[in-house]
Amino acid sequence: MITMQTCEEVFEKLFHQMEYRKFFAPGRINLIGEHTDYNGGHVFPCAITFGTYAIAQKNDDNIVRVYSMNFPEKGVSEFLLKELEYTKEHEWANYPKGVIRYLIEDGYEITAGMNILFYGNIPNGAGLSSSASIELVTGVLVAGLFDLVIDRIDLVKIGKRVENNFIGVNSGIMDQFAIGMGKANQGILLDCQTLQYFYAPIIIENYNIIIMNTNKRRELADSNYNERRSQCEAALIALQKNLQIQSLGELSEGTFEEYKEMIHSDVLIKRAKHAVYENSRTIKALEALKQGDLLGFGVLMNQSHISLRDDYEVTGKELDTLVETAWEQPGVVGARMTGAGFGGCAIAIVEKQQTDSFITVVGKKYEERIGYGGTFYIASIGDGAREINREVII
Repeated sequence: MITMQTCEEVFEKLFHQMEYRKFFAPGRINLIGEHTDYNGGHVFPCAITFGTYAIAQKNDDNIVRVYSMNFPEKGVSEFLLKELEYTKEHEWANYPKGVIRYLIEDGYEITAGMNILFYGNIPNGAGLSSSASIELVTGVLVAGLFDLVIDRIDLVKIGKRVENNFIGVNSGIMDQFAIGMGKANQGILLDCQTLQYFYAPIIIENYNIIIMNTNKRRELADSNYNERRSQCEAALIALQKNLQIQSLGELSEGTFEEYKEMIHSDVLIKRAKHAVYENSRTIKALEALKQGDLLGFGVLMNQSHISLRDDYEVTGKELDTLVETAWEQPGVVGARMTGAGFGGCAIAIVEKQQTDSFITVVGKKYEERIGYGGTFYIASIGDGAREINREVII
């Protein structure tokens, strides 16, 4: 097991520095509201207690050196502060590189190089947003080391720019927002069009949130993610011929049904239908939680997955097997995929007393059908990106 002490020992050995600071940024799950963020709709994510740890200190030159405990075979990657271009060979290191580049471009004074060790306990490729976690932990550590005052939402936006412009994934702002702005035991209802948000307590005393990892890796840049976004944009353009709207998220279900025939493609109609109805489900889900109607919230979760499966077509055999098996188990309030899809993770809300049997049965049926096992985690909802000073067992 890797502990913070292990990370500190490796940092000291690699970089020969005995003084350093420690930082953390969580991963995230999205309780409901999938593929709505880039469609100008609402999402309802929360930060989790798995995430990315970083140990960092300034050095005496203008070189940034980064090392990941997750990829020790890659060794230390180095880049000059004056040479912050995307480099394919740097692989994961392009995420912190991009953050540093955009901070400098935005006028923040980064006057020295840095030595940084990263360790993440988010499963790689699981769809819990490990990339945004790296971006935000880099942002808070740079701010900490150089005494920079950076508005947190500005830092969130920088993370999104890295993803979109530096890495080349045309994703929305939800991941960085949840990771940068998360609060323990609270979800965030975020309007992705306006960035208006508020916190909502997640009170599920007798239930657990279970993360179910398909263990099928998904790489957003190589998936059909960008295609789905383009399809929604094409549907929006068709609707704008008769409707004065800037995004699909502005549409009610009724208005969409009235005007959908303007989209002269069955596929594009299905894509747009998901965006519109999912946005509506997200708003309804928040109201259900406010009223303590967890069962109603679960029904909306299930409807969300069905829409992602049938209209948006981003689930696949692995996610469908986990979710549909979960629906059959006692004590399950609701289950759905979370994240972009095409592999990655699903979530389920399960009665605490049924949790052990749930994991056993769903895990067995998944392995029987898919041919390899899934991994299950009990999620806790935690705080957003921050400096950490105490000993942390990872």
